[in-house]
Amino acid sequence: MLTLLPTPIGNIADITFRTIQTLENTQLILCEDTRVTKQLLNILKDRYNLELANVDIISFHEHNGKERLKQVATRLKKENVVYMSDAGMPVISDPGQLLVEYCQENSIEYDVLPGASVAPLIYAASGFKSGKFYFYGFLPQKGALRSQELRKIMQNGLDTIIYEAPHRILKLIEQICQIDEDREIFCTKELTKKYQKYYKKRAIELLDKLKNDSLKGEWALVIEAKKYNEATLNLLDIKELDIPPKAKAKLLAKLTNKSVKECYEELRTKR
Repeated sequence: MLTLLPTPIGNIADITFRTIQTLENTQLILCEDTRVTKQLLNILKDRYNLELANVDIISFHEHNGKERLKQVATRLKKENVVYMSDAGMPVISDPGQLLVEYCQENSIEYDVLPGASVAPLIYAASGFKSGKFYFYGFLPQKGALRSQELRKIMQNGLDTIIYEAPHRILKLIEQICQIDEDREIFCTKELTKKYQKYYKKRAIELLDKLKNDSLKGEWALVIEAKKYNEATLNLLDIKELDIPPKAKAKLLAKLTNKSVKECYEELRTKR
């Protein structure tokens, strides 16, 4: 039998009793990174008296998953096997989907234990009113596809959750500002950890704030929904139009609180 185990996303005290009990009865641990998992297991031994029998710990991730399945197929049927990602819920922006699919296709019993996950936590903390959200996870790291996906997110009509690395967070907020600098954003860093921090601001205000703050740690954010009809153009759409700068400046001025002259000067400096 396979059991997918949630692990703390930061604070070790968020481990569940069921997770500890399951670990104590397993013969094989599959994990995203053996170094991270061994460190977690050692902490659980010290703080919560976790008692592990003779257990094998093997890496299983997006690069070696198919090969690993061949190696552990028999054990999945005969032994108690668990899968753990580095933090949070397996499969959700983490490896593990191949294992679930394999169990389904081969009638192998499996279970998923409830536990820590960034997406519902950050949405609950956001205070946004709709109560409905779309989980995207990580955007493509660069290129036209990243811009295209972000634009879709900004126009999808749902509060949307994105994960981002610290070295790309400022760039992400800049890209959001290019599309709609007034969009409300809720973002966090270091969730559940000692230096956890919440921000809720308009995109342009958030950009100014983060330029002066430490960006270390893992980030997640919620982009508040804004309804668009089919005829609506956003700021980036207008800037990309092949029309004279003065006409473009007039359109931009209508969507911002800036004068036509200010918009025209900005267009000139960015040419």
